[in-house]
Amino acid sequence: MSTPAASARPAGAEADPIDVLLAAGRSRSRAGALAASATFGRRAMLKIKHDPKQLVDSAAIPILFTVLFTYLFGGAISGSTGDYLRILLPGVLSMSIAVVTMYGGARLAQDVRSGAFDRFRGLPVWRGAFVLGGLISDAARYLFASAIVLVLGLVMGYRPDGGALGVLAAVALVVAFGLSLSLLWAAVALVVHDPAVVIGIANAVLIPLSFASNIFVQPGSMPGWLQAFVDVNPLTHVATAARDLMNDTGGTGAAIAWSLTATTVITLVCTPITLRLYSRQG
Repeated sequence: MSTPAASARPAGAEADPIDVLLAAGRSRSRAGALAASATFGRRAMLKIKHDPKQLVDSAAIPILFTVLFTYLFGGAISGSTGDYLRILLPGVLSMSIAVVTMYGGARLAQDVRSGAFDRFRGLPVWRGAFVLGGLISDAARYLFASAIVLVLGLVMGYRPDGGALGVLAAVALVVAFGLSLSLLWAAVALVVHDPAVVIGIANAVLIPLSFASNIFVQPGSMPGWLQAFVDVNPLTHVATAARDLMNDTGGTGAAIAWSLTATTVITLVCTPITLRLYSRQG
C-alpha cells in the first residue's frame, strides 16, 4: 500500500531519501548505520538546491580573497604576485574551508527549529547517522571549495612544487580540520536552535582566527602580543602545513603534526558532546 506522501508525489519525481528510512520503520527493520548516514548525507546535499548560498559562498570566498589580495597586495608584500600566490593560495584554501563550516551547523539548527529533527530521531537508525550524514554533505562542500581554490590558482599561474600528491595531502588535511569544526558548530546548533545565531557565533570565532594568522602576511612585522596569538592559532598551523605540502618546502613537519593534533582534539572533544546533545533533544 502506498503512503499519502508517496501517492501525492508526481509520477517520475525523485523520492525523498528519508522515505526509505520511514519505510524501514514501518516494516520494523533497522537500516544499517552506513546506509542511514548516506541517506542523511544525500538529503543534506539535496537541500543545497533550496539554499544555493552555501555553494555561492564556497566559490565566492576563495575567488574574492585570492584575486583581491594577490593583485592588490602581492607585489608590495612579496615583491611579485607569483611569489605571493605561493604563500596566499594554501592559506586561502585553509580559510575558505574553515569559513564555510558554519553552514552545516546552521542547517542542523534549521532542522531542529522546523521539527524535522524530531521526525528523524524517531527513525529506527543508529543515533549518530544524522550527524555523520551531515558530515558527508559537509565533506562534499569542502571538496568543492578546494577545487575552486586550486583551479583558480592554476589559472593565475600557481604551480605546486609538491605535485599532485602534495596537493591531495594538503586538501585531505584541511578537509579533516574542517570536519572537526563541523562537529563544533553542530554542538552549538543543538544548544541555540537558531541558524542565524550559529552563523553569528561562527563568524565571531572564525573571522578573528582567519585574519590574526599567517594566511595573508607573515607575523614577523606584527606586535609581539599579536604574534603570540598567531603562533597558537590553529589556522596558522593548518595554513603552514598546507604550504609545506603544496610547495614542498621541506619543512620539519611540525605544522602538520600541530594541525593533526588540533583536528584530533577538536574531534574527540566535540563528538561525544554533540551525540549527547543529540540524544537529549526533544
